[in-house]
Amino acid sequence: MSEIKRRPAERFVVIGTSTGGLAALRTVLAELPADLRAAVLITMHIGRLESSLPDLLSDSTALRVKFAQDGDVPLNGHAYIAPPDRHLLLERQSIRLVRGAKENHSRPAIDPLFRSAAINHGRNVTGVILTGELDDGTVGLQAVKACGGIAIVQDPAEAQSSSMPLSALRFTHTDYRLSLCDIGKFLARMHECQSPDAMDQPAPMRVEPFSTEHEICAQGGAAQVSTLQKHGDLSSLTCPDCGGSLLEMGYAPVRFRCHTGHSFTVATLLQRQDDKFEEAIWIAVRSLHEKQLLLQRQAVTARKLGDEDSAREYDLASQSLTAHAMTLQELITNKVDSTRG
Repeated sequence: MSEIKRRPAERFVVIGTSTGGLAALRTVLAELPADLRAAVLITMHIGRLESSLPDLLSDSTALRVKFAQDGDVPLNGHAYIAPPDRHLLLERQSIRLVRGAKENHSRPAIDPLFRSAAINHGRNVTGVILTGELDDGTVGLQAVKACGGIAIVQDPAEAQSSSMPLSALRFTHTDYRLSLCDIGKFLARMHECQSPDAMDQPAPMRVEPFSTEHEICAQGGAAQVSTLQKHGDLSSLTCPDCGGSLLEMGYAPVRFRCHTGHSFTVATLLQRQDDKFEEAIWIAVRSLHEKQLLLQRQAVTARKLGDEDSAREYDLASQSLTAHAMTLQELITNKVDSTRG
């Protein structure tokens, strides 16, 4: 390994992506040289299931690609990927993995990575948002800009899913809107001209509310609740993940955060409310079906005892429940159809 690649990184590229991310990452990473004078940290929405993402990317790039491990010292010419079910955080000297509350109903989520990198490394961070659904990463990219870093967004016109790039462009003062190939080439050129001996390590910044939100994610506790309340107003909404009260954070995009660390933009909160609505309806349908089974059982018992009048009453009650169940299932179908429309 070259001297450059053994050197702990002082500049960082943080990349966030979701739907369509594998192909997008391959294109970007293919342009980066083995002696890149920066570390690349990547969060893709892979959830909790086992993933072979590093293997899928390794054959497309000269960088050394691996799942990040807690305590890793990020090195030049290396790419570190958030592993399943863990938020990837960049601290001052090393990488941290935490199983904190989901943000935008994702773990790993993009915002925690961008936010931690921005707070700890300021202008030495370049944030990149690629293809993806909804808007995770927008607030993280805002943190990168607020701390002096560079913000790059994939051109939504070429993204497999344009939602994340469009949101980032709408709510963040981005520096560059580029195609995938141009993103990789830009990153390579930018870090070629950086002399490693000339790089300085800026002091950690405290930019609110990003710093408090980072602490809640990193520490996994409610020690910063009183501080968080200074940056948001208590809403009438509750967290769909834990039932706690949601604070409305009053800036664009409007988003919500509970004391335990769950965080939602309006788009992800609406999605979670849809999920909870459907879950509640299916529970009601199941309860109706179970009640039908009990009524049918009672009808059979009544007939065995020669009580035909009671048996008919049980039959009628069971039949009425069928109509109720169908009505509830139509609610779900109509909700899906209206969403697609």
